[in-house]
Amino acid sequence: MMKVSMIKAFSDNYIWAISSNASQNMALVDPGDANVCIEFIEQQQLQLSSILITHHHADHVGGISKLVEYCKNKQWPLTIYGPESESIPHCDVALNDSHTVKLADLGFEFSIIDLPGHTSGHIAYLSHDNLFCGDTLFSGGCGRLFEGTPSQMLSSLEKLSALPERTHVYCAHEYTQANLNFALTVEPCNSELVHYYNQVLQKREQGIATIPTSIMLEKKINPFLRSHEPSLMTSASEYSEVNVGDKLKAFTIIRAWKDNF
Repeated sequence: MMKVSMIKAFSDNYIWAISSNASQNMALVDPGDANVCIEFIEQQQLQLSSILITHHHADHVGGISKLVEYCKNKQWPLTIYGPESESIPHCDVALNDSHTVKLADLGFEFSIIDLPGHTSGHIAYLSHDNLFCGDTLFSGGCGRLFEGTPSQMLSSLEKLSALPERTHVYCAHEYTQANLNFALTVEPCNSELVHYYNQVLQKREQGIATIPTSIMLEKKINPFLRSHEPSLMTSASEYSEVNVGDKLKAFTIIRAWKDNF
């Protein structure tokens, strides 16, 4: 069974450590900070064997070089996986959605999902109903469009929305409370959203993480997975003072609205 552990980094990043009861080896997802990863590895007495990268931003790749040196000093074999169309430090295996990643030492296999939008080559890793999606889908939100288009991001989010609802979503930031403040502005009459917002407030007051979330929950409360809903189109129309009749237009307006919220 896959064990996923959270490593907190910077002010709000989550680095994910993947391990198995059948092995002392482990993998890291998006290790932006090597120091917190090394501390985790040594506390848990595990051996780093793989790094999975979703995209090229510094808070996701910044720890790679130091981790490479750390593993060299330990004489641990290390394989680094990343998107083929982005420049990833020390990348050994370049990936797109025609590939799978087999971590034989852990007994896990990951499907690769191409998710352009936040960056042009962003990918996600999916295994055993566990989705590691970097900065594409957040709880209650989605990533900014630094390199991609609204159409690309909407298509990427629709791929994720189509996954089984039981899928656990391991994104890379604790943005949930801020995202929900915006979501409630867009869809104030969504009772599922109001209920979730109250749960999140309680968790964050106690310092409890809101991640992982699930595809089932996000489809109910996340405005960026709901741009096809009449309530979202109405909000987009009222905000933009333009008649909005399709999901791409609604998504484009809501994403720009969030950028200035």
